[in-house]
Amino acid sequence: MHVTAVTPLAADSGPPIFQWKWVDRNADDIVQRLGEHISLTAAALGVGLVVSIALAVLSLRYRWSYPVILGTAGALYVIPSLGAFAVLVPFFGLTFLTAMIPLATYTLLILVRNIVTGVDQVPNEVREAAVGMGYTRGRLLWQIELPLALPVVIAGLRVAAVTTIGLVTVTSMLGLGGLGYFIRAGIQTATPNPTEIIVGVVLSVVLAVVVDLLLWLSERLLAPWSRKVRAR
Repeated sequence: MHVTAVTPLAADSGPPIFQWKWVDRNADDIVQRLGEHISLTAAALGVGLVVSIALAVLSLRYRWSYPVILGTAGALYVIPSLGAFAVLVPFFGLTFLTAMIPLATYTLLILVRNIVTGVDQVPNEVREAAVGMGYTRGRLLWQIELPLALPVVIAGLRVAAVTTIGLVTVTSMLGLGGLGYFIRAGIQTATPNPTEIIVGVVLSVVLAVVVDLLLWLSERLLAPWSRKVRAR
């Protein structure tokens, strides 16, 4: 009896997990989404840093306000990002501002705490010497205390930056793009596309690592004395 060999269908092996051809075809879109991700992150960190400095100065001037500010920032920090977006959409629509407000708010707890902690760690003898030289309270803060607190402030900014980069992926739910667009698109297609998901996840991680490294280098350049202190 003649037996016919059965060849497995090529489709049984499934598509490859990662397709470089897809990356090549969508290179322009990848660059665009990466730019959107960087823009959202930079704007959120910039706004968060400005607001945090103002709140930290208020906390340092009126110590009773520090627990209140920190408690409020902590309460805002634990609000789920999707819930915050949902609350703001009826007021501002699916806009850049809707994404910006929660993203900037999530940086406040980290940055305010680090700024106040950094200023508190400035040695008292430095303050006394500055006051003896005629520094006012304002000059002392901006020209002595905050510069000396820079390593602690940048350490908080590094944590806030990495956290924000992760949260920006959620803004794809608002149609604002970012690298989360690829993750959402790769999952929601009729046949999930692992390449899109991998591109979104890997680029988000790489971006976080690069930004963290740049902030670390900026600390070494702007506060070289901190290396000498740690070396002792």
